[in-house]
Parts: sequence; C-alpha cells; structure tokens
Amino acid sequence: MSLIVTGATGHLGRLTVQALLERGVPAGDIVATGRRPELLKDLAERGVRVRAADYGDPASLRAALQGADRVLLVSSSATGAARVEQHRNVIEAAGRAGAALVAYSSIVNADTATLRLAQDHRATEALLRASGVPFTFLRNSWYLENYTAQLAVFLEHGTVVGGAGQGRVSAAARADYAAAAAAVLTGDGHQGRAYELGGDEPFTLTQLAAEITAQAGTQVSYTDLPEAGHAQALVAAGLPAPVAGILADADQGLRRGELFTDSGDLARLIGRPTTRATAAIATALDTLRTA
Repeated sequence: MSLIVTGATGHLGRLTVQALLERGVPAGDIVATGRRPELLKDLAERGVRVRAADYGDPASLRAALQGADRVLLVSSSATGAARVEQHRNVIEAAGRAGAALVAYSSIVNADTATLRLAQDHRATEALLRASGVPFTFLRNSWYLENYTAQLAVFLEHGTVVGGAGQGRVSAAARADYAAAAAAVLTGDGHQGRAYELGGDEPFTLTQLAAEITAQAGTQVSYTDLPEAGHAQALVAAGLPAPVAGILADADQGLRRGELFTDSGDLARLIGRPTTRATAAIATALDTLRTA
C-alpha cells in the first residue's frame, strides 16, 4: 500500500501524515510530498518516504505519485484559475499512476455555497468527477486555528472584527480534519462520497468573543462590519488587498450559513467528538502565557 499525501510541508498535510502514523500505518507505506522536501526531514527520519512535488510542475507530480494507491490532494494555496489548474495537474498524475482513490480537501457545502472560495473547490470537484479516478470529497469547514492564531491581536485590541453577523461557523481543529483524511485513506467504502466536515458545536463570532473574554479575563467584543469595511480593516492590519477581499467575502458566506454543517460526518469519521472551541482557546491562551 502506498498512501501519498500532497502538500505535506503545510499544516494539514503534515498533520495527516502524523495521523496515519498514529493509526499504525507503516512509515514506509506513506509518501509525503512538497515543494521543499528538506522541510520533511523529520518525517524521513521516521521512515516516511519523502518526494519533491510542485503542483505547477506536472513532471514532478508524475514522479512523486508513481505507484500511488491512494492520494490525499490538499488544496493549493493559489486562488482562481491557477488553483484549479494546479489541482488538475495532481488529478492527472494520480490517474496516470492508477490510483484507486483521490481524497480532496474541499470546502463545506461546496455544491451550494456562493462564497468565492467555493468556486475553486467546486471546479476541482467537477474535474475529479470527470477524470474517472475514484474520489472522496472532504468538505472542510473553517479551522479553529483561523481564530486562535489571532488571539493575541483580539486581546490587544479588545475586539474580534468580522462581517459574519450572527452566522454560525462549524469550525474544527486542523488535527480533526487530518484525522478524517487519514481515516478515509486507510478505510473502505468512501469512494464517491462527499463528507460535510465541521465541528460538533458551531458558534457565532459574538460567542467566540464572549468565550475569549471569559477565559482570558479581558473584555473582548465582536465588531460586525459591512464587507467593504471588513476588507479595509484587514488591509489596515497588513493583509494584501486580494487576500483581504477573499476573507471578507468568506465572512459574508459565514453570515449566510455557508460554513455551517450539522452532518456529524467529522465526528463519525474520527470516532470521537471534535475539538471544542473552548479547549482550543484554552490551549492558545496557555501558549501565549508561556511564550
């Protein structure tokens, strides 16, 4: 068995490799790929096979995916047409390799969501359906880390700034989504399935701010802005305008309920409750206090 994880130098890919090892998959059965394989040295030292692969370089992908039985396609960090073309390269390489499954890290509600990020994922899902390669769609909602990584900023300014209104987000920890990917790569009966993955306890950004306040002992409120104002605030915080626009648009999707799911798919795949936001906030606060 050859289980190939693309984008293993990123957070989700690396966590998936770790989840496969924790499930008892022999290290030699795992191939971790990335543009900078030197960043995977620690995995190589554990016996994981490491290969260089660049989503924009079809030849490197054909070499990296050689002998693939099952592949996790971690979505590219590019956007728009470039992202879809990169995904096409991976899918074609997997097809050439005769892969029995490509699991793709898509976005929750990909077939109905109107936020801009969903367009790339929807196009990639269409490519997979048309490719003839057996597939599974892992439609991930937001990461809890999208919020906990900003905890110091929230505390400094006393506010969580967004444009989500009272929309609920089914955020879960990256490790939860990685565990689900590992379960699909090692299990049976997942071909042709689309899993709507999200946390067991959805929350609004108002509730997020209240929980931070309760745990940190510092008042943090939620400031709701119109989309343009939210984008301007993100640019002022140092984000490039295109990225700010995508994130502001995503909050509008959150407002409409497009990052919410109550499917229970994630907990069923990983065989346990998902990580609670309260626990993620507590861990992030401990890290800040000991830094």
